[in-house]
Amino acid sequence: MFVFRNAWKSVIRNKGRNILIIVIVTIIAAAATIGLSIRQAAATARTSGLENTTVTAQISLDRSKLISESRQQTTTDSDSSESSGADGKPDFDAMRSALADKQLSLADYQKYAKSSSAVKSTYYTETTGLSATDDFQPVSDSDNSSESSGTDNSKGSSNVSDSTDASGKQNGQSDAPPDGKMSDSGGMSDRDGGTMVSGDFSLVGFSSDEAVSNASNGSFTMVDGKVFGYGSSSDDDVIISKSLADFNDLSVGDTITVSDANDSDTTYKLTIVGIYKNSTDSSQQMGGPMRSTASDPANAIYTSVSTLKSLGLDADADSDSAAQLSYTYVCSSKSDYETFAKDVKKAGLSSDYTVSSADVENYESSLVPLNNLSKFALTLLIVVLSVGAVVLVVITLLNVRERKYEIGVLTAIGVNKVKVAAQFTLELLIVTMIGLAVGAGVGAAVSVPVSNQLLASQVEQQQSQQSSQREQFGRDMAKPGDSNDSKNGSDSGDGSTTAGENKGDDGTSQRRAQGGPGMMGRAVDYVSSVNATVDLKVVGQLLLVGLGLTLVATLVAVVFVLRYEPLQILADRS
Repeated sequence: MFVFRNAWKSVIRNKGRNILIIVIVTIIAAAATIGLSIRQAAATARTSGLENTTVTAQISLDRSKLISESRQQTTTDSDSSESSGADGKPDFDAMRSALADKQLSLADYQKYAKSSSAVKSTYYTETTGLSATDDFQPVSDSDNSSESSGTDNSKGSSNVSDSTDASGKQNGQSDAPPDGKMSDSGGMSDRDGGTMVSGDFSLVGFSSDEAVSNASNGSFTMVDGKVFGYGSSSDDDVIISKSLADFNDLSVGDTITVSDANDSDTTYKLTIVGIYKNSTDSSQQMGGPMRSTASDPANAIYTSVSTLKSLGLDADADSDSAAQLSYTYVCSSKSDYETFAKDVKKAGLSSDYTVSSADVENYESSLVPLNNLSKFALTLLIVVLSVGAVVLVVITLLNVRERKYEIGVLTAIGVNKVKVAAQFTLELLIVTMIGLAVGAGVGAAVSVPVSNQLLASQVEQQQSQQSSQREQFGRDMAKPGDSNDSKNGSDSGDGSTTAGENKGDDGTSQRRAQGGPGMMGRAVDYVSSVNATVDLKVVGQLLLVGLGLTLVATLVAVVFVLRYEPLQILADRS
């Protein structure tokens, strides 16, 4: 009680010095509160952002691994043989052999789906190319496209394009192998779910309504007729875009004739049961040497996988025109996705394949500005605490030196040095706690707007970098239809997407980096707003910060108090 009473009297008596300490601690506490809140918000976004969100997963061939192993084997063989690899060129035949016969079949995908209870549902699409006939032409605004159409083009179009194989998700979640390499079925895949096929049209077969709802062209609305069925009774039923129907003067009930992309003598008759209009309908095509009418979303013909099987064009068909398969596993959360990745390995999935999720990749990409801000907050926290500790140590040192005579008197009359040191510690602790309380209140009031303002600047910087990249590398490349345009953003009439914000389930807001023309224009929904509120966890961390600062500062007082000799102090004073 003696120590506490003297400490309180000292706090009241030395108002000026203690107010200065309170102000300093308040500034430190407010900065620490903001930094701790930002870091906690970032950690929460990282851990819980995908916990209550559907996550899609894909199994894709790890071609980089196989090519690397093939090159290593070739190098080993060349070392043991003087004549082998003498020209120093890559052994293309060996690499092709390493990649051959690695495609997974539909039965394989289904087997792995059954091997894990973490799989909520599955869907898949099969995509192949078809060529135009004299009576049915693709929508085109160029002479080159018209020249390549018709029966001449059906002999094997050399154009390669992005088809709308419906393997991407409307909300920007791509179902194609996210490595941007070859798909398992042998066709080139991009990161947005497109699969490169030859021909004038892309014929996309869907396995279910879930697959249709996640079409890479985005959501669409039926303007006439109805969507096809998935049973054999609906074989040869298709739906086409309104643009394609208007271009060929077709309506529901009409029959169209298309030819095999690799054999002009093989034709297929399909019945139009519906006409749809894409919510993000766009006439943009893949530019440059990759240009093809099949890349235009307007030239996508939708049907069921049963139809492709009846035509002999499904993924399991033994034909040059066999469809390219894109199989998607749907998990309820990120943890389920991670469980699925482990389960398929246990079920015998070879190390030649990888399990990946474009949803997880996109979400991690969206956290880049937030992670940068979290690092900045940590740096700010370290600097503020370091400077604050030094300032408090200096003030405490000056305080002890000014009260040197008081220390001498107290110890001379029999007060234990430990009690004197405890008094100084208690004084600083009282002042520090007052400063912490005020600083925590100020930090709680400004943490949300300040953190969001800082995060907005990080997002703007990231978007600026992407914009510079697009201008430098992707100016002339136009995407056939961004799968991100159909959800979580504002769709303009011409199919372009404007930057916007969307509220997430975890309290975060998403701001889309506009995916402009080009392969480098993949849109990312950046986390641009977080709920960096002060809760009990932050208060607890702040309390530890205050105790730490008090401990560091009082150590100086304790050292000096224990060093002083009372008789020497009194003698020096007299």
